[in-house]
Amino acid sequence: MQLTTWLQLVLGRPFRRAGHRTALVAAGLPLHLAVVPLWLWLLGTMAALVPAVTPLPVLLTLVVTPLLTVGQRRRYRALVGKELPRPAAPGPGRNWKSAVRRLTTRALWRQVCYHAVAGPLFAVLDLAVLAVWAVALVAASMYVWIWALPPQWRVTDLGHTTQAAYITAGGLALLFLGPRLTGALVRLETRAAEVLLGPSRTEKLARRVADLAESRAGVLDAADAERRRIERDLHDGAQQRLVSLAVNLGLARSTLGDLPEDARKVIEEAHREAKEAIAELNNLVRGLHPAVLEDRGLDAALSGVAARLPIPVRVAVDLPQRPSPTVEAVAYFVVSEALTNVVKHAQATRADVTVERIGETLLVVVADDGAGGADLAAAGGGTGLAGLAKRVASVDGTFSCRSPAGGPTVITVELPCAP
Repeated sequence: MQLTTWLQLVLGRPFRRAGHRTALVAAGLPLHLAVVPLWLWLLGTMAALVPAVTPLPVLLTLVVTPLLTVGQRRRYRALVGKELPRPAAPGPGRNWKSAVRRLTTRALWRQVCYHAVAGPLFAVLDLAVLAVWAVALVAASMYVWIWALPPQWRVTDLGHTTQAAYITAGGLALLFLGPRLTGALVRLETRAAEVLLGPSRTEKLARRVADLAESRAGVLDAADAERRRIERDLHDGAQQRLVSLAVNLGLARSTLGDLPEDARKVIEEAHREAKEAIAELNNLVRGLHPAVLEDRGLDAALSGVAARLPIPVRVAVDLPQRPSPTVEAVAYFVVSEALTNVVKHAQATRADVTVERIGETLLVVVADDGAGGADLAAAGGGTGLAGLAKRVASVDGTFSCRSPAGGPTVITVELPCAP
């Protein structure tokens, strides 16, 4: 059993995919030779000095190139199950400008290079590999051809058996060499097709960046939705239970007048802690995702933040239309954290917040008249500026902080809000 398995591995492995690869090579031969007559025609017109006819082969080459590219893609898809990536489309349009744009794209001329230059070279290699398979099959089956001859011919030529043995051995050797030659040629053709018929390295990088940006946007949207869900669950669940507990404790303190003094103190203490827990939970919910931001937008949400601060804050919001929820949330949290830092560290007497949309950019400016000295690169210090910069960078925004010693401090944030 082990010997049979070993023979299957040794003898069957080279031929396992040889059929599909050989079919791929055979199907590619006419596609690779398709442009050769046009180039021979071009060389003939140039040699005959016929300038009126010379451009025709070039124009026909440009016309048949997209058709040949489609044929190559279908060849790989049907025979080896490989999907060749497509280059970026030049854009819609049927006027002469769009036609010129298509004719001047690098993708088209890479395809012309594949079909007109690499194609004939691959055709020679295809013919060589197919010839190896044909010779190998004929030579390996030499005894079949001999026994197909009439008996008198086999008897009169006594030396044919030795020659047939050598030819058969050579044919078997070529049969084992054929799959390796075919595989090497298929890999070479596939690599050339990916480079010349597919997108360029710049296009691949652009697609990768676009995919990563889309993936990151999805992660941010999912995180924002999760924050909204947590805020809603806390507001509708734990917060309501705490409010009910505080109400019941307040009723117990008011209605139960014959309680001992120790019990009354315990109820009053529990009532006070319940109200403090409600206040802390309100701050937590507001920090996760304030409901006013979702309901009424940045103007109302930032005005609420400014109203809770111990210093006067002027808020000016000029937005013709609301940005996306993710950008809106980033702007809110940046302003809220920046104002918190102003109160804690800046020793300021007033602050200004300006939010406006300029083109496809949401501009957020937070300024104060404090002592300054805020350093974005400083580690620690409680400024939180590095966290703000990371939050802004998560949506491809820019963050800058100008805070000379003695003040004032101006934080400028630009957030993309393109539709």
